[in-house]
Amino acid sequence: MNNFTIYHNPRCSKSRQTLELIKEQGIDPEIILYLEEPPSVENLTKLLRLLKIEPRDLLRKGEEEYKTLNLKDETIDDYTIITHMSENPRLIERPIVIFNDRAIIGRPPENVLKLIN
Repeated sequence: MNNFTIYHNPRCSKSRQTLELIKEQGIDPEIILYLEEPPSVENLTKLLRLLKIEPRDLLRKGEEEYKTLNLKDETIDDYTIITHMSENPRLIERPIVIFNDRAIIGRPPENVLKLIN
């Protein structure tokens, strides 16, 4: 993963702001519309490793799927959480930006500058 890549949701203001910030730096990233092309369990596992966070930290806790799948249950294992995120990509925090084998969540959007500088 040596190119700029953004897991993007065009309906999300933070995702749009992050993408704009990247483009303002003269970078034309690969855009993955993750709601249309959900990442596989394997890709999510790689993303989590690059982000250096636990699966639970990537969950959007306000989504309906979070409640219906009872994901606040602390006994649910990491693999199950990752599988649910792959099957229900709205559960994935966004945007995720990858560059040079590093990744960051663009919340706030200015976080992406840490990858550039």
